[in-house]
Amino acid sequence: MKFKKTLASILGATVLSAVSIGQVQAQAKPALTEIKVSYQPALYWALPFFVATEKGWWGELGLKPEFSTFPAGVPQIAASASKSWDVGGTGSVPAVLGYVRFGIKTIGLSNDESAGNALLATPKAAEAFAANPQSIKGQTIVLTGNSTGDYAVQSCLKKYGLSKSDVVIKNMGQGEIISAMSSGNADFGGLWAPNIYTLEEKAGAKVICSGKDGGAYVPGALIVRGDYAKENPQNVAKFLAIYLRTWKWMNANKPQAIAMMKKFYEQGGVTISEASMKKEFDTRPTFDLASELKIMDNSKGPSQVDGWFNAIAAFMQSTGAIQAIPPANEYITDEFVKMVNADKKLREFANSTK
Repeated sequence: MKFKKTLASILGATVLSAVSIGQVQAQAKPALTEIKVSYQPALYWALPFFVATEKGWWGELGLKPEFSTFPAGVPQIAASASKSWDVGGTGSVPAVLGYVRFGIKTIGLSNDESAGNALLATPKAAEAFAANPQSIKGQTIVLTGNSTGDYAVQSCLKKYGLSKSDVVIKNMGQGEIISAMSSGNADFGGLWAPNIYTLEEKAGAKVICSGKDGGAYVPGALIVRGDYAKENPQNVAKFLAIYLRTWKWMNANKPQAIAMMKKFYEQGGVTISEASMKKEFDTRPTFDLASELKIMDNSKGPSQVDGWFNAIAAFMQSTGAIQAIPPANEYITDEFVKMVNADKKLREFANSTK
């Protein structure tokens, strides 16, 4: 009997001890804060969201991402009205539209996608264009309206002395453009990567002019809802630190990054060759913390980013997408990049390649 009582006492003490340890551990490990992240699937600049999740880096800064995806920037921006997302990445054209319509802020750049937005043609049309660029006059171009692809196409037309009124523009989603050009129902299309590579590999289409060729700088934007930025500035800074750290790691570990890119693209329904995936890295410069601070610095006047977005806003005004060009300093802010740099933990996190 005494043995039974002693055993019961030991077991009871063990259970109580285990409960106490569990309580201490629960108290020592704070709950993660949810942050709603929006993006467009299977895109180069969206890859950091996937990699950071695979690496567990969100949790290291106390965040728990809830992702929402959109086929293009316009519906993504519209969804902000219902507060379905807090932060995210998008094209520069929808980023401007987002500020004008919903007060969305641009807090950094995701990449330079000037070469990743282009005007493509079917093989026969590309041959005719190469012989005489003016042959595109009167032709139909299928593109996604109010997008970076649209911006690139218009810059290419301008390069050859043409305007939007010299061609017939038909609005389509990127998947529809690929189908139309692959089936011979369209000869010219405005696309962005990796859709460019899909059309090249599956239909033999040719890039006849990229945004870079047309003299257009096409940055990708990191964005936040204006009200969320005011209420949760520290979460926004953490989001930026995670994004910047991921690019730092991917650029230092490209073979592993490309393997993860393959998985991420396939999840989004995109299958391209490894050569095309490498081309993404080779033709799409990205920005680390020091670079973001430099290009967003407006302490001595308009920043480089201000200039790039002013040109984009001018294009949008010319198409009727917006009525007036918004002052860049109203919606482009380096506040959160500076917050990352000023916080030792976030700065070291953002600059880590491990």
